[in-house]
Amino acid sequence: MTASPTGPVGPRVGTDPLSDDPRLAGRTYAVPFDAVWNAALRLVGGGLPRWSVIHADDEEGIIDARCKTLLLRTEDQIRVDVGLDGNGQTRVDLSWTTASRRPALGRGARLLGWFARRLDRELGVEAHLILDASSPPRWDA
Repeated sequence: MTASPTGPVGPRVGTDPLSDDPRLAGRTYAVPFDAVWNAALRLVGGGLPRWSVIHADDEEGIIDARCKTLLLRTEDQIRVDVGLDGNGQTRVDLSWTTASRRPALGRGARLLGWFARRLDRELGVEAHLILDASSPPRWDA
């Protein structure tokens, strides 16, 4: 794979509701889109150390961010996708790439899991508002 010096050259990691790794399951919230979008934008736009917004588009539900690592001084790129799933619930998926040629050693999965936990706290959600996207919804009568 050939990449530009400023573009991603290393591994890529992304969330999937069926992931065996809970850090990579993403989030499905029983919370309105606007609340989730604004919380994610607050985190990326200054609520997290060494994170910054590259681009944000609320109509597309995409936030592109940059995260500078403290020790290795590398730059990671994170995409936050916020949208509605087929059931009208707010879904957050994340992807991570690095511009570093150094071994990532699981940094992407740790970073995505950490962001998801911070988003939970920023939203102030309780466990019953974080839905299991891997199973169909139950409609209780």
